[in-house]
Amino acid sequence: MSLPIVTALTAALLLILQQILMITVGAHRGGVKVGAGSGGDTTLERKIRRHGNLAENASIFLLALAFLELSDASVTVVGAIAAAFVAARLLHVLAFASEAGSHLAQGSFIFPAMRSVGAISTALIGIGTGIYLLVRVYPLFGGA
Repeated sequence: MSLPIVTALTAALLLILQQILMITVGAHRGGVKVGAGSGGDTTLERKIRRHGNLAENASIFLLALAFLELSDASVTVVGAIAAAFVAARLLHVLAFASEAGSHLAQGSFIFPAMRSVGAISTALIGIGTGIYLLVRVYPLFGGA
C-alpha cells in the first residue's frame, strides 16, 4: 500500500485554506471584541460560516478520497475529483466575500451564483464520489 498522494496534496491545500479562514475569524473577533457567536455582526457571521462550511465538507470528502486512492482507483480520476472539489469550495469561499453571496443582500448577482455553483458542485461531487467508492468496494463484499 502506498501513500495516497492525491489525497495528501488535496488535504494540504484544504488545510491551508481552513487555517486562513480560521485566522480571519479570529482576527475579526478580536477587532470587534466578540468572543462567541457573531454578536449581530454580519461580516463576522459570514466569516464564521465560510470557515465552518469548509470544515463540514472537507473532512468526510478527504476520507472518501483516500479510500478511493487506496482502492487503486485511477489517479487521473481521483485527481479530477479532488480538483473539482477544491474548486467548488473556493467558489463558495469567494461567494462569502460579499453580503450578496452570504446573506443574499443587494449587490452583484455573481456572488449568489458563485455560492450556488460552489454548494451544488460540492454536493454533486460528494454524491458522485460516494457512489464511485461504493462501486469500487462492492466486489469486496462478495458482490458481482
